[in-house]
Amino acid sequence: MKNTIVLLCLLFVVRLSNGQTAGVSEAEMQTLYQEVKTPYKYGLVLTPNKLTDLMDCPSIYRSGKKWYMTYIVFDGVGYETWLAESTDLLSWKTLGKQMSKKDDGKWDAKQRAGYNALIDTKWGGSYKLHSFQGKYWMSYFGGSTAGYEPEPLSIGIAFTTKKPVEPMEWQRLDKPVLGDTDPDVRWWENRHKLFKSYVIEDPQRHTGNRFIMYYNAVGDSLENNKPTRWYERIGMAVSDDMTTWKRYGKDPVVHHPVGITGDPMIQKINNTWVMFYFGAFWKDRNGGFNRFAASKDLIHWTDWQGDNLIESSEDFDQQYAHKSFVLKHKGIVYHYYCAVDKDGNRGIAVATSKDLGKSSLHFKKK
Repeated sequence: MKNTIVLLCLLFVVRLSNGQTAGVSEAEMQTLYQEVKTPYKYGLVLTPNKLTDLMDCPSIYRSGKKWYMTYIVFDGVGYETWLAESTDLLSWKTLGKQMSKKDDGKWDAKQRAGYNALIDTKWGGSYKLHSFQGKYWMSYFGGSTAGYEPEPLSIGIAFTTKKPVEPMEWQRLDKPVLGDTDPDVRWWENRHKLFKSYVIEDPQRHTGNRFIMYYNAVGDSLENNKPTRWYERIGMAVSDDMTTWKRYGKDPVVHHPVGITGDPMIQKINNTWVMFYFGAFWKDRNGGFNRFAASKDLIHWTDWQGDNLIESSEDFDQQYAHKSFVLKHKGIVYHYYCAVDKDGNRGIAVATSKDLGKSSLHFKKK
């Protein structure tokens, strides 16, 4: 009997050491918050060319001495994917499109909103865009219906064999890799809209697979066994080849009782994985705002309970300050986000951990 108890205790300790049941301590969450917080809003770094264009969802990587930003633009008809470059992370120049919508009869003809995959996850690292099987990869949400986030939206995969440092059209798989009619669709994604995805490589294979995709989707909740209004939550899918994906787990990995929990982005700070995400329409919080969660195993996540990392405070982000891409370079943390003013103008802004002055860009008055 004693030997059995000792064995069970040893197994419990091993599981804790592998991060399978242990969360991230409150003290470590506080340390992470102090590391990633960016109290100084530099301001807008990209603004729409037209008042009808809405900029959204930056993804940033580095090649040589230049930085590149993939972002999406809604032009009143559908989403497309664009590319910009910078030498200092503050001044950005638009280069052109990476995925354009087209009346070609494809499942994604009207919506092609992309997010770079396999960006180096090391905090303060190279932020290199890694390749796999000689290709660079991008996940995206797509759809064949015009409009702002119309049903249905599915997740697709695009790729290129050329280093993506100039505008060019990426090749796309013929079919979505995750959709609302899949046999393994989960209860929390039953409203036909799969949104932003973020793909990383997991060298330790915590799930048993090489690649992990985090994504948010729309689904119902049940109250008194009756469907209520929609919510958005973040879940997981896994792959070994970047083209075949399967959902992992039955439940979302980061979610809240109400509103939106979405747009995940991943970094590894020392031995802890950090997921930056945005929230909106929570009972005790208004608008859109950016927060984080942390994990030891990429599966079980501890949610930060303190102050928002980014929230509305300026004219240019008066309505929403949300959708993160966070990196650290030469000791400075840069927190890029989508800023929406009271008139609905939507651009890309950045806040920093050190005071770098103010941006000269502003939304044009209507």
